[in-house]
Amino acid sequence: MELQQLRYVVAVAETRSFTRAAQQCHVVQSALSHQVAKLEREIGARLFDRTSRRVTPTAAGEAFLPAAREALDATERARAEAAAVSGVVSGRLRLGAIPTVTAFDLPSLLRDFRAAHARVDVSLRTDGSQELVAQIATGTVDVAFLGLPPGRVPRGVRSRLAGRGEHVAVVAPDHPLAEEHRTDLATLAPYPFVDFTAGTPGRLQVDEAFAAAGIERHVAFEVTTGDLAAGLVAQRLGIALLPGAYAATLTGVRTVEIADAPVREEHVAWSRHRPSPSAAAFLEMLPAE
Repeated sequence: MELQQLRYVVAVAETRSFTRAAQQCHVVQSALSHQVAKLEREIGARLFDRTSRRVTPTAAGEAFLPAAREALDATERARAEAAAVSGVVSGRLRLGAIPTVTAFDLPSLLRDFRAAHARVDVSLRTDGSQELVAQIATGTVDVAFLGLPPGRVPRGVRSRLAGRGEHVAVVAPDHPLAEEHRTDLATLAPYPFVDFTAGTPGRLQVDEAFAAAGIERHVAFEVTTGDLAAGLVAQRLGIALLPGAYAATLTGVRTVEIADAPVREEHVAWSRHRPSPSAAAFLEMLPAE
């Protein structure tokens, strides 16, 4: 079994296509297909179900993929560790972030990181805090930026507090509260709300604030991103409570301070195991709170 074969199998699984996998691996499709078929003969099982419309991993393929990814990661890690001994940081840095991160200016951070470590390739994904913590635990993300209710600490990973900020009310420009400088939860409660999916950390920050105040509200629309929430607010479909620093970047809406505002804490998190050279170098560049 060769590492190249493992790369091909992982690429097919990720792209769900032999054609796109070949393009990603910079080989002709016939060569890639031949190597995958050869590997299937070696292990005595089909790894993919192929139809004219799609390619999906078989049960054997799903069982094979985690170990294949681990082998590729271990190989890349070994190369990076060897290079780091001579002072060269290389390999891949896999970052994750909530869509509304504000404690750090990620584009500026990545610009500085790239200037210092030009041999590191970076991948950046956005997701919810719970999902990102799980991805750190499984090794698919090296470092992640999370948003959690006050006093919560992500479990199963190492982390540190990166920032703390209050929410503001986000309303349409012609909303009755648009010209107000300051309001409170009781005044906001009668209006329909646009909020994140129930049970997610982004939603809990607001739910817990209303519960603590003993006030009920109605969430008319559930969304997965702050940008989409702002778009619905601009269409007069409801109001939203979003982190103040993030809300300041939105257009087409107005923001109003809240006297008893929900609070969000941002954390930077990484694996409990020793970070890769690229992850360690990135963590060292992060400013203190």
